[in-house]
Order: sequence, then structure tokens, then C-alpha cells
Amino acid sequence: MTQIKRNAALAAVTAVVLGMVTPVAVAVEQAPVLDWKKCAGSTLDPRQQCATLEVPMDYAHPGGKKIEIAVSRIPSERTEARRGALFLIPGGPGGSSLDNPSGKGQKLPQEVRDAYDLIEFAPRGLAPSTSVDCGLEHGDLALTKSRPWPAPNGSVSENMATAQRMSDACARDGGELIRHISTKNNARDLDRLRAALGERKVSAWGVSYGTYVGAAYAEMFPHRTDRFVLDSNDNPDPVRAERAWLQAYEAGVEDNFPVFAEWASQPGNPDRVATTPAEVRRLFLELAARLDREPIPWPGANPEELNGNVLRQTMLDSLYDTDNYPTLAELMLSAQRGVVPPAPAAPPEAVLQNMAAVGAGTVCNDAAWPGSTAVYEKGVAESRAKYPLTAGMPRNAMVCAAWPYEPKEPPVRVTDRGPSNILLVQNERDVATPVSGALKLREALGRRAVMVTVNSTGHGSYLRNGNACGDETVSRFLATGKRPAADTYCR
Repeated sequence: MTQIKRNAALAAVTAVVLGMVTPVAVAVEQAPVLDWKKCAGSTLDPRQQCATLEVPMDYAHPGGKKIEIAVSRIPSERTEARRGALFLIPGGPGGSSLDNPSGKGQKLPQEVRDAYDLIEFAPRGLAPSTSVDCGLEHGDLALTKSRPWPAPNGSVSENMATAQRMSDACARDGGELIRHISTKNNARDLDRLRAALGERKVSAWGVSYGTYVGAAYAEMFPHRTDRFVLDSNDNPDPVRAERAWLQAYEAGVEDNFPVFAEWASQPGNPDRVATTPAEVRRLFLELAARLDREPIPWPGANPEELNGNVLRQTMLDSLYDTDNYPTLAELMLSAQRGVVPPAPAAPPEAVLQNMAAVGAGTVCNDAAWPGSTAVYEKGVAESRAKYPLTAGMPRNAMVCAAWPYEPKEPPVRVTDRGPSNILLVQNERDVATPVSGALKLREALGRRAVMVTVNSTGHGSYLRNGNACGDETVSRFLATGKRPAADTYCR
């Protein structure tokens, strides 16, 4: 499920995107040995182990400076049934959870946990791997800045200034590493990890942006892949890369808002905001416009006011998961009364700074973004007219519009060359990685893949927001290698 490139830096927490191939020098050297130790943390499964992997900062100069990648694992639960290693590839960019073997990995069925060592990692740049930080201003860590909502009148001038300010900060404080954070380098790091694990091939479960990393790995190292599951898939545009992901929110919101509106108009719902779905949509648009004109002070929030774009960003966040619908409904009800709820909790600022820098580096280094204000003005105007719920944001200028560095290599180009061992699983209604974009990845992979479309709502399908049919299909593939003979719809 479920962004950019030229001159500014992102304050992130989400995402999703693509993959491709470009030759880079790779030294022939002995695979490193991982020194597994017990992980710190009292809430983790006691079986989880942690290690660090040394990789080149710059794969074009593999003998040069090295960085560390933090890795965790829970070994196969039945040695005689072990098939290999299963990479749990996180979303983002800027997302990671070294706790995943103890967390979502334990939701996998027993036969899958028996078949694989569950392997997680913190992508390059993200602590506790060797980390980066752009030293962004506090206000630029707000999601309404990392998601580039235009001004109420559609102007992008402030977005371009924000992009320049953030980009300057990353150039000043991001160090050498920020220039080498990219999807292709994430894939190369994974292949170093494969070698360090002593595996000839690896399997993977990539989610959201992790589907882009997984697709990149399958393109760059096709014969190192065993069973690959790509869950909540993005449009692998071979030129625009994460720009295509950002624009996908237009369709994603239109696919999902009607489900929210139906829920928010149900009799008996304690968070009911209107009596019909049509009234919910009208009320949302009216509230956003009113808050554009008359923001409500919101002490402790970032920004410290409830304005129209904060409401729109809350809508976007809430549509990721149906369990989050009450957050949007309650904010709409509060705004109608002219009040605000308690300020939402935020991660520590150091965490936000780190995630923002990794997100910016990845999105901006993967592909070049236009630097022209006119390009974004035109796109925002077209988007606002056709998709009023997202108010032009999906075609606006992110930090990359002012990024000071040119991409070191072309974006990933996904093709149908390689073994036929990929299973795509995709919810029909996904705000961040809509099915329309997933179909582009399915088309690019050709005979290599089969796609399971799930009649469900939310971002993240397998063992999360999907359904029993989709979950069973993916579990069977991971455990036995059996895929549907053709693309399948899980009603």
C-alpha cells in the first residue's frame, strides 16, 4: 500500500511502492557471518534473536565505507519441516519493525512457521541500523507537510517553499548516507542478508512499499527467489516510481470513502455523522471548506490547529483500516460543534525525524521529480476538480520537488523475465495501494505472477484486512508452493 524526488525532505510514516534492475558493481567476497544474540525488549518472543549485517554504503564502490543493517529472526519451529528463510519486508518507505517475527509473524499458520525462519530487518538509514536525520523543523514533521496538501485556494507556493526548506535540511544534516538510500539498495542489502544467512534462495512477504522492494529484488536477483508474496501492491511506474503512488490516493480515497460513509450513516452507530452516505460526503466537504476559512485552535497537535487539511489528512489515515473509522467520525462531530478532541499522540520526535529522512531519501533518490511550480499547479488544479475529497494533494509537490541530488540510477523496471513464483494479494478497496495500481504491477510481471483480488476494505490484506479465502490462498502458497492456476477473486 500505502512518494517523490528532487529538492525537499519528507516527514513520513507511510507508504508503498515499486522495483527494478540496474547493474552496479558488486564485489566478490566472502559472505559475512551473523552473530545472533538475544534481542533487547521484554515484550518480544524469547526465541527472537538479533544481529547486525555490514553492507556497503555505496554498492558502486563496494570496498568503500560500510554501514550496518539491524536484523532479527525467529528460527523455524520444526527443523525437519524447514524450507528456508522468509523475509518480512516492511512498508513505508521509512517503515520497519524488528519485532515482526514476534508480532505479525506469529499470526502465520503453524505450517508456515514450521517451514521458515522468520527474518525482519530495519532498512538502511532507519535506526537501529546506521541511521540518518535531516534535522527538520518541528512543523515540517506534520503529516500535512509530508503529504503535500495545497493551500485552500489550490496554491502550491507554500508547498514548494516547504520542499526547499526540507531539502536544504537534508543536504545540510543528512550526511553521505542519505544519498545512498533507495529501493534498489534496499534490494541489494536483502541479497547480502540472504548470503549471510547461507541461503541459496529466499522467500518473502512484502507489504505496501515492501511490494516495491520485493518486486525490485525479484527483478534484480530473479534466481534467488523462492516463494514471493506481494501484499497491497503499487503501480510500478518505471519512470515516476513513488509519484505514481502519491497520485494513487485519488482513486484509493474514492474507492474507500463510500464504505466509510455507509458506516457513518448507519442507525445505531454511536459515531453516526449523518443519515445517508451522500450526506456524509457532503458534510465532510463542507466541514473541510469551513475549517479552511476558520481553523479551530488545537493545543498540543502538529500543527496546533484543526484546519481543512488536517481533517483531510485524518480522513486519509482513517481509511487505511475500518477500525479507524471512529477517529474520523469523532473529529467530524467535534468540528461541527466547534471543538477539538485531545491532541493525538505522536511518536517521539527523534523517531519522526529518522523516518522522515529515510522516506525522503528513498522517494527522492528513486526517481527524479519535476522542479517546476507550473507542473504542480496544473496537476493540482486538475485533481481538485475531479477528486474533491483529496483536494489536489496526490499531484502536488513533495520534498523531492527541490531535492539537491540527481538519482544515481534509473528507477526499477519490473518485467516478466524470471521464474513464475510470485503471488499478489490485493484488497479490492485499499486507500493507499488501490486495485487499479496493483493491476499495473500484475501486468508488468506477466507470466511470473498470479493475482488474488480480495473482496475486502483496508490497507494490508493477508492476515489483516482481507478475508478467509485470501488468507487461505496465501498460506497454502507459502506452505506448499501451490498457487491458483489463474488470477482469482476471493468473494
